[in-house]
Amino acid sequence: MLSEFAIIRRYFERPARSAALGIGDDAALIRAREGMEVAVSTDLLLEGRHFPAGADPRRLGHKALAVNLSDMAAMGATPRWATLAIALPSADPVWLEAFAAGFFALAERFGTELIGGDTTRGPLAICVTILGELPAGSGLLRSAARPGEDVWVSGALGGAALALEHPEFAEARDRLEVPEPRVALGERLRGVASAAIDVSDGFAQDLGHILARSACGARVDYAKLPRDRALLPFRDSALERRCVLGGGDDYELVFTAPPDAREAIDAIARDLALPLTRAGVIVAGDARLELHDGAGRAMALEPGFDHFAA
Repeated sequence: MLSEFAIIRRYFERPARSAALGIGDDAALIRAREGMEVAVSTDLLLEGRHFPAGADPRRLGHKALAVNLSDMAAMGATPRWATLAIALPSADPVWLEAFAAGFFALAERFGTELIGGDTTRGPLAICVTILGELPAGSGLLRSAARPGEDVWVSGALGGAALALEHPEFAEARDRLEVPEPRVALGERLRGVASAAIDVSDGFAQDLGHILARSACGARVDYAKLPRDRALLPFRDSALERRCVLGGGDDYELVFTAPPDAREAIDAIARDLALPLTRAGVIVAGDARLELHDGAGRAMALEPGFDHFAA
């Protein structure tokens, strides 16, 4: 049976690169560069709540870090360091090897260094804390949207939620299990966009967080929202609404920007080969999302993911 420290040494300890001190002490040491702020975010994934029992460990390692990288993207931060705390039912070498491979493959793509964490025995739970850097005062805050600004969405919505209802669709399952964090987009939006959030719990609910923090409303044209192409064969409008409006786990960015930023945003979309869709406008008034169909008729909103729902 592998001990706690054997697990750390064999699967997770690597030489420190950018940290002043990495794994192996009571705490890691990092140095933020002059003129930079440090962004910090934590996400917890529980078996049976955020992923099913028996989930592929390599994909789970990817997703455990990807959801945190997405938080950095939503702030416009460059990810630098991460810690990993994991509870395991058993120290299974095959599982650990695959999980670590998925985690580090994504970490290396984004230059993110694992600098610490913890392990223990228990029901499978994975908690990652990520730290990133961004120039002081440049963060994409949820509280910074203003009336008259455009509402934009990256990529396409609904694919991850579709996988929960129809796991037989491999393309949708990829969106759910190996999401692509929009880190490069977040970095490019600094100084261009005003507010941003990642779609983790559903488009309508997550945009609502921007509206609440910014004390303003929004009007969105449902017909303009980008839909995952995996939804097309179903021709099911109710399924589509549930997935596009209420489905979480897409990890696309919803952001706001003034109208004079449209050309710059179109250029970013071309540079990144990533569709960026203008779907609505921020309006003065109550923090409420007004959703309209192609004929201008009001539509009901779909509820997003509730972490405490039964």
